[in-house]
Amino acid sequence: MLPALLLGLLPALSLQEATVDASTDVLDGLRAGHPRLILTEERLQELRALPSEDPLFARGLEQVLARADGFLDAPPLERVLKGPRLLSVSRACVDRVYHLGFAWRWTGEEKYARAVEGNLLAVAAFSDWNPSHFLDVAEMTHAVGIGYDWCYGVLSEQTRATVRAALVEKGLDPGLRGYEADRPAWWARSEFNWNQVCNGGLLVGALALAEEEPDRAGRIIAHAVASLPTALQTYEPDGAWGEGPGYWSYATHYTLYGIAALESALGHDFGLSDRTGLAESGWFPILGTGPTGMYATIADVGEKARRGALPPLFWLAQRYHKPYYAIAEREWLAGNRARPAHLIWWQEEPDGLHEGPPLCRLFRGPVEVAFLRSGFGEHDFYVAFKAGYNQVNHGHLDLGGFELEFDGVRWARDLGSDDYNLPGYWDKKEGGRRWSYYRLGSFSHNLLLPAGIQQHADATSRITDWVGLPGNEEQPWQQIATVDTAGLFPGVASAARRTITLHADRALVVDDRISLLVERGLVWGMTTDADIELQGDRAWLRQDGHHLGVRVLLPEGAEFSTAIATQAPPQKKNKGVKRLELRLPPQEGEVRVVVAFDPVRSVYPPLSRASLLGESPAISD
Repeated sequence: MLPALLLGLLPALSLQEATVDASTDVLDGLRAGHPRLILTEERLQELRALPSEDPLFARGLEQVLARADGFLDAPPLERVLKGPRLLSVSRACVDRVYHLGFAWRWTGEEKYARAVEGNLLAVAAFSDWNPSHFLDVAEMTHAVGIGYDWCYGVLSEQTRATVRAALVEKGLDPGLRGYEADRPAWWARSEFNWNQVCNGGLLVGALALAEEEPDRAGRIIAHAVASLPTALQTYEPDGAWGEGPGYWSYATHYTLYGIAALESALGHDFGLSDRTGLAESGWFPILGTGPTGMYATIADVGEKARRGALPPLFWLAQRYHKPYYAIAEREWLAGNRARPAHLIWWQEEPDGLHEGPPLCRLFRGPVEVAFLRSGFGEHDFYVAFKAGYNQVNHGHLDLGGFELEFDGVRWARDLGSDDYNLPGYWDKKEGGRRWSYYRLGSFSHNLLLPAGIQQHADATSRITDWVGLPGNEEQPWQQIATVDTAGLFPGVASAARRTITLHADRALVVDDRISLLVERGLVWGMTTDADIELQGDRAWLRQDGHHLGVRVLLPEGAEFSTAIATQAPPQKKNKGVKRLELRLPPQEGEVRVVVAFDPVRSVYPPLSRASLLGESPAISD
């Protein structure tokens, strides 16, 4: 559960909560026959006109069919676990079934349906779908449900019976046991991606067998519709996702698989999609991607993870009348490979005026994130700045951390996740083993820390100030965000506060204030791939032919130093990664540390030290 402090930050939902009327058969309105899941025959006919009208669709169609051809002779899937997980096999099955199934639906060539059949029979023969790690079951149930539904008419009676039996025994029944235990399975009560993946996968499987297994299907639908709002509230109030943009993709894909399956099979979604947070959520991965194409590395996002395929943006664009979501995804598709869900949820180029992306945006919610930028070009400043709580699913000890891009280079970076199979990786309590791993604890992040001390594992924080000021040629605009991080260091500091100010393309200023209760040294640190040249209170960063200056504004006399981020196996090595640091002597009381990043080239003259240290205007909300 969320800490009580953060529960108080969630607004009361003004829109309809998803409910199932106990007096109503949840299968009322079930579309008879197959296919009825996500890609109906009516939608397929609508899509058939697009290759001649939309060259981007035609290109995507060619890519999907080519990928399907590549799966025709793929070796059979085998029940091989990686660590405790069968997840890679379940995902391979989803990938194969969607490509081959779409190719069958589009071309009518039976070779694709036979390939789907072979994959279904292969996984149906598994002893189980690994219920000890229920994501594996959910994704496999999704894959088998889609394959059964889309290829139903060409499958033999024997194959249908075999696949149905496997779907019940290895998918639906384990799901029902999870829902209907005296204490329901933790994933049914989760506020994060496990909820959506498990509920979404089970919904697809249940709706595929709704005629043959009406009792099982009805119970699963009722449970899933009751469970999903627990996770959907996490998007509130404005679409941020606490597990970061990478897990936004995973969670939102499965949210929409479940909702789209309900809508196509039953004609409605029980109100699941009637949510402001979900409507706004498309902005999160769009703005959470820097000019380099890399995601903001929030929580367990993979190292240097790049913005990938986001078909949900098409669905969200249509459902909530957000044309820029579709524009953003079409721009991505112009240089990348389409997936079947893109074609199914395809959105053509919007006409007329539309809302464009904001230059800067604050996302509220339990894990607040501010994205600041000087523009949308390759050479603009981009900053991701996060608050929230350290116990968020997949979270690191990094409240107040930031990442910085400029000139097409990520200068201040986060190392991302480590190996999920490391011992104690999920031991998140204060003093837990998770925090002993370099990438997950505080020491690898871009923070100010009392020497030798990490943030408390139960700490929380908020963005208390947020300003975007218009500017002119004499005084360009500023973007300002402050994270109040009081409570990070119990017994050592009574308060801590970090303000980040972006002065157009003139400078980025990181201003830390901390109140030390005991005499303690301080370490300001930043992780970077850049080569570092030290010049006392200045440093020059060089990377990929670009340069960025860094200078200490306070305390006077402080000088930069460097360290390395290399770790020994079994942790990831972080080869070549460096730390730019300020190490301050032991002291007590109020301390202010201010660091400025200066572009080497600028249309404006450099800002003076005095102006950078001036009290920043701020408006508390």
